[in-house]
Amino acid sequence: MIVDLSQGRFHLHESILSEYRGRPVNWGFGALSEVTYARTYSREMEGGGQEQWYQTCQRVVEGTFTVLRNHCLSLHLPWNDDEAQHKAADMMQRMFTFKFLPPGRGLWMMGTDFVYTRSGAPLNNCAFRSTQHIDVDYAAPFSWTFEMLMLGVGVGFDTRGKGKVGIVRPERTQEPFLVKDSRQGWCEALEIVLNAYVGKGALPKSWDVSQVRPQGTPIKSFGGVASGPEPLVQMLTRLDALYDANIGTKVDSALIVDTMNIVGACVVSGGVRRSAQIAFGEPNDDQFMDLKLDKEKLFAWRWASNNSLFAEQGMDYTASAARTAENGEPGYAWLDTMRAYGRMADPINWKDERVMGGNPCLEQSLEDGELCCLVETFPAHHATLDDYKATLKMAYMYAKAVTLVPTHDRLTNAIVLRNRRIGCSMSGIVQAAERHGYRKFISWCDTSYKFLQQVDKSYSEWLAIPRSIKMTSVKPSGTVSLLAGATPGVHFDHAEHYIRRVRVSDTSPIVQSCREAGYHVEADQYSDATSVISFPIKSAYYKRGKSDVGIWEKVDLAAAMQRWWADNQVSCTVDFKQEEASDIARILERYEDKLKGISFLPSNDHGYAQAPYETFDKEAYEAMAKDLKPINLNDTEHEVTERFCDGDNCII
Repeated sequence: MIVDLSQGRFHLHESILSEYRGRPVNWGFGALSEVTYARTYSREMEGGGQEQWYQTCQRVVEGTFTVLRNHCLSLHLPWNDDEAQHKAADMMQRMFTFKFLPPGRGLWMMGTDFVYTRSGAPLNNCAFRSTQHIDVDYAAPFSWTFEMLMLGVGVGFDTRGKGKVGIVRPERTQEPFLVKDSRQGWCEALEIVLNAYVGKGALPKSWDVSQVRPQGTPIKSFGGVASGPEPLVQMLTRLDALYDANIGTKVDSALIVDTMNIVGACVVSGGVRRSAQIAFGEPNDDQFMDLKLDKEKLFAWRWASNNSLFAEQGMDYTASAARTAENGEPGYAWLDTMRAYGRMADPINWKDERVMGGNPCLEQSLEDGELCCLVETFPAHHATLDDYKATLKMAYMYAKAVTLVPTHDRLTNAIVLRNRRIGCSMSGIVQAAERHGYRKFISWCDTSYKFLQQVDKSYSEWLAIPRSIKMTSVKPSGTVSLLAGATPGVHFDHAEHYIRRVRVSDTSPIVQSCREAGYHVEADQYSDATSVISFPIKSAYYKRGKSDVGIWEKVDLAAAMQRWWADNQVSCTVDFKQEEASDIARILERYEDKLKGISFLPSNDHGYAQAPYETFDKEAYEAMAKDLKPINLNDTEHEVTERFCDGDNCII
């Protein structure tokens, strides 16, 4: 048992829940948000049918307070049921009205039996694993990453293990190996292949996958559907061929990244999962820098990670910036700054001297084997600072509760329980600056950060656990901010009026529901059996779009948030015009002591039909929106399990 339920579960009073039954939901982007919720985060109810929004909020709130309650009662700590009901009602209200939201992982998993009985890992967004000790246990970092990816955790990794192990010709048995139908069974098969090529054990004659459930089979405990055995077989076959071609050589950065990427591609295969990886290399490693130039391997599996450098202050950025200007890679992480600083406004403290890397979207500093839990707040949805601080307390309570839930992995537990690292994030940052004014908003950041320190001191003493080593971040966001109608993280909106297109399987009930409500539905020009639904969007608090803002201002906003809010990191992928590419090296020189990480992405005119975003003028928007009717989603089923870091630029 991961969470001690002997004291029972927490339940919201009926008087609280009755306020929400039948209450209209003010979806941030209207039908787009409602459809996103229905296909992504609404779980099937035990008695049949799908959750409504208030029921998802109820499950998350009750799950959070079940964790808190059982922690306190099992350790004989103070607990007051009446006070808990009051706080839970406040959390419910602030979730329901989109003042804060757990990450997509939390919306999907918090309050489920899987978390209580199996592992708290799926509540966490992201992780990091180093390969520095592969000479001790070669398969360990790869197997750990594989299992975390399958549990919905995006993973960063490094290439520190290069040169430490030699690849040998493996022994082979004459017997097949029966793969068990479980995550552990898949990981065991992976370990057999990798260890055999470093002289530990032997490869089987063949892989017997007869027990692996077929593609599309519902996974009752975790949710979603099975991918079938094909991705596993493909992974094992690819790895066998890759390592066979490297017999007689030392492990290099390419082999490390390829192994991790093949593992990530396996998790993605079957169309039922999304994955995220980031690979960190050294600035002097030309092999690492050129990994994406091999087009055959790029399209086979090297697409599976963003590749970034452990940059050093004072280095020459000329060569790396030229590569970044061409295709957006590498990104940059200043590891010494991550270790030395919390917020850049505060003195050096070296609190995080054990940090080895970061997560795929780089909003969290992480030790080897550490996980992180994020939670998202929307300051533009608040009229006053006091109201925002009240929301921040609820967001903090959710994230801190997640640190009370052990995972299945002892190494990870030792780090998570010591650090209690969380990431209270903001989205709609540009909206908040427009609504409240830039200077006032920055003042909110500073005041709220200091308030959160006081909250953590009080609550950590109550829970009898360590204070969190770091607590604030800016995540890139994605579908979570989409529910709330917020711009993601530090990013500017696309335009004031635009079309947002969503691709849905032709068999989905959503297609007919949207068609009946008057939304434009057409066949996908690139994929069979897929429909494209167009949603007209009008941005809130809009002043300028991303195409109106230059590269320097975008970087400067990230630096301001790193200075006044994030003691972890600010995830920022700066899109840039071609004429701005020559500025990248100078930007890195100017901001290397003001940021902990950053990446760039060329904003090319791709010319694709049915693009995800298309700018509209006001008249076209009004014409498209005027005759739309409410969407009936009563027959909708869960279709897409959003996993891992959920920013558009760090999800595979």
